[in-house]
Amino acid sequence: MKYLAVFLGANLLLAQSTAVPEAEPLKKPPLAAPAAAPNVKAPTSKEAAKSEPAGVPGDKRAKGEALRFTVNWPSGLSLGEAELTSSPGDSSQSFSFHMDVSIPGFAVSESAKSRATLEYCSIELAKDGTRGKRKVAERTEFDSSKMIATRTTEGGGKSEVSLSACAKDALTFVYFLRRELAAGRLPAQQKIYYGGAYSVRVTFGGTQRIAVGGEQIEADKITATVKGPVTETMADLFFAKDATRTPLLIQVPLAMGKFSMELVR
Repeated sequence: MKYLAVFLGANLLLAQSTAVPEAEPLKKPPLAAPAAAPNVKAPTSKEAAKSEPAGVPGDKRAKGEALRFTVNWPSGLSLGEAELTSSPGDSSQSFSFHMDVSIPGFAVSESAKSRATLEYCSIELAKDGTRGKRKVAERTEFDSSKMIATRTTEGGGKSEVSLSACAKDALTFVYFLRRELAAGRLPAQQKIYYGGAYSVRVTFGGTQRIAVGGEQIEADKITATVKGPVTETMADLFFAKDATRTPLLIQVPLAMGKFSMELVR
């Protein structure tokens, strides 16, 4: 059974399976630039190597942030809440995500913490939570020297997967995406890790005004396509046109309707 948390992010689309997936080599992502608006371009390899810590691009003193969201039914009624935080350091940066949502007879709690280099290359990812009565606890360590990620789960499960250079977990990718958008670029299609490995492609969908907290705000629309071993999911992500490209709204179409996660301003 697949579980989808309404934030990728990637902002997050956080998808995972109940079993440790079989390790498989990572194929090199295509080099072609994704379709984008004229002012949004895919980064060159030299540009991609440059980075700033989470926060205002170019500001080495950038402070961390804490963003709160409401997770909503298609009708607009609240399912629960989520929080996304970042904390930059001198040699690495940390990100975290927590979500508590519930429907009649079933509750989901998800917590994830990741640590990455200042170049947005993942070092480790730890996550735990509950899906109804089932508990989830696992850890993924990224060894950049050996180009291998090792995933261990509660109960002794263990698997390894080959990595490309500067591999990213889902949380790190969210902040990397924001940095690229602020610089007028889109990341190339690549593998993102959150338990298993998922191919993520983002495209620019134009600028539009959206309602957030009762206000009309101009935002850039990004469509993310997340493809796993079995399923493929698409989500629309809306980012403010501010210096840090704050995520405002995420919409995920599911069988029951379009679920959303909206920033609490």
